[in-house]
Amino acid sequence: MIRVDGRTLRCADVVTAARTDGPLGIDVSIAALRAAEHAWKLAEDLSTRRVVYGRTTGVGANKDDTVESSREHGLRLLRSHAGGSGDEMPPGQVRAMMLIRLNQLLAGRSGISPELIGALAEAVRTGALPLVHRLGAIGTGDLAPLAETALALTGERAWVGGNVPPVPVHAGDALAFMSSNAATLAEATLAAMRLDTLTRASHAIAALTYVALDGNPEAYATPVHEARPHAGQVACAAEMRRLLGMHQTPKPGRRIQDPFGLRAFPQVQGPALDAIHYLRDVLAVEINASTENPMISTVHGDAYHHAHFHTAYVSTALDQARATVHQVAELSVARLGDLVEPEFTGLRPFLAAGPSGSSGVMILEYVAHDALTELRQAALPATLGTAVVSRGIEDHASFSTQAARAATAACSAYQQVLACELVAAVRALRMRDADLVDLPVRDAYDTAASVLDESVDDRPLTDDIAAAVGVLDSLARI
Repeated sequence: MIRVDGRTLRCADVVTAARTDGPLGIDVSIAALRAAEHAWKLAEDLSTRRVVYGRTTGVGANKDDTVESSREHGLRLLRSHAGGSGDEMPPGQVRAMMLIRLNQLLAGRSGISPELIGALAEAVRTGALPLVHRLGAIGTGDLAPLAETALALTGERAWVGGNVPPVPVHAGDALAFMSSNAATLAEATLAAMRLDTLTRASHAIAALTYVALDGNPEAYATPVHEARPHAGQVACAAEMRRLLGMHQTPKPGRRIQDPFGLRAFPQVQGPALDAIHYLRDVLAVEINASTENPMISTVHGDAYHHAHFHTAYVSTALDQARATVHQVAELSVARLGDLVEPEFTGLRPFLAAGPSGSSGVMILEYVAHDALTELRQAALPATLGTAVVSRGIEDHASFSTQAARAATAACSAYQQVLACELVAAVRALRMRDADLVDLPVRDAYDTAASVLDESVDDRPLTDDIAAAVGVLDSLARI
C-alpha cells in the first residue's frame, strides 16, 4: 500500500508503481484531499478578484491576453497542448508519471478541482493507462504528456488499457494539471533507482575479478581511505573489504600494485555513489513538490507566480550521475581486458580452453566496448544547450527530459558492460578452481555460476551475457 499525501512519496514507491501491471494499492490522504479542495475554492475566488496566470489570462507569450475563466478556456488549453508525438511512452513510465502527479496535486497548492484529482486517483488505483506520447517537453513542464492525460480523464482521448468515468474540466484546471514535470521525474526516478542497483552489483563483480586476478588488498585498506575520506570512496572500499572478507589489512597480493581497474576502483566508484545519492535526494524533493504555476497558497490567501517548472536541479544531477557512471564502466572494461591477459590470470589468452588459437571470450571485449561507446554518448551533458520559445518569453530550458532519457540509455549500456565482465570473471574462477568458500563474495559467484554455461569451448556467448544481465539485481543484494 503506497501512501499518497503530497509529502512522503518515496522513489521506491515510484518503481513499484511502474512495475505494477494492473491495480495499484494506494492510500490517498483524506486530509490532503481536503487541503486541495480548500486551495481550489481559493483559486476560484482569486480569479474573480485579481489577474491569475492561466486562469484569467492566456499562457506563454499570451500572458497579457485577458480571457474569461471558464471550462471552455481550459479545454482549449488542453487540446492545444496535447500535441505529443513520436513513440508511445512506456507503460511503466506512464504509471509512474500518474502516481507522481497525483502526489504533487495532493500537496494542496495547485488549485485544481477535487473531481479531477479523484479521477486521476481512480486511474492510478485501477491501473488505467492513457495514450501518452514520448516527445513534447524540454524540462520546463511536461505540457504535452500531461495534457494528453488530462484529456483522457475528461473522456476526449483514448485509453491504452482500462478507463475511468469522464469528469468535467473546471475553470483553471487545465494549466494547474499541466504545470508539472511528472513524466520527466518518472523516467529520471526509474533510471536513478536502476543506476543505484547497478552500482551496487558492480561491487560484487569487481570483487570476483579481484579474486580471479589475485589482487593486492592494500588498495582497499582502511588507513588508505581514512587519509582522504570522501563518502562514496570510503563506502566503496568498505564494501570491497566486506565482500572479500578483509576484516583487517591482509598481506599484500602477488603484485605490488594492481592496474587501475582494481586499484582505483574506490576512487572512481566513489563519485558515482555520491552522484546517485545526490540524484535520489533531488528526486525525493521533486516528487513531493508543489510545482504548479501559479501556486495557490491557502496559508497566505493568495496566488504566487514563479518558476518551479524549471528543473535545473534534476538535469544537472542527472548529468553528473551519467558522467560518473561512465567512468566506472571504463574501469569495468579495463578489468575485462585484464581477465583475458595470461600475465594477470596465469591462464591461456582470452580464457580459452580448446586447441591452439581458440578465441575463448575474446568477443566480450568487443561487446563491452560497443556498449561503453553507447554509454559515452549517453553521458554527454544535456544541460549545455538551451531553448528560447514562446516568442522569447520562455528563454531558458533545463532539458531535464532529455537528461532523463539519456539516463535510461546509460542504464541499458552499463548493464551490458557489467555482464561482460561477470561472464569473464566467472569463467576465470572456474578455470582456476578458485577457493571462495570463506568469502562473502562466494554468494555472488554461486548466483552467477548457477545461470552461466559451464562449457569453456568456443561457442556463442549471447545467452551468457543475457543471463549475466538477469542476475545483476540479485548481485546488488549480496
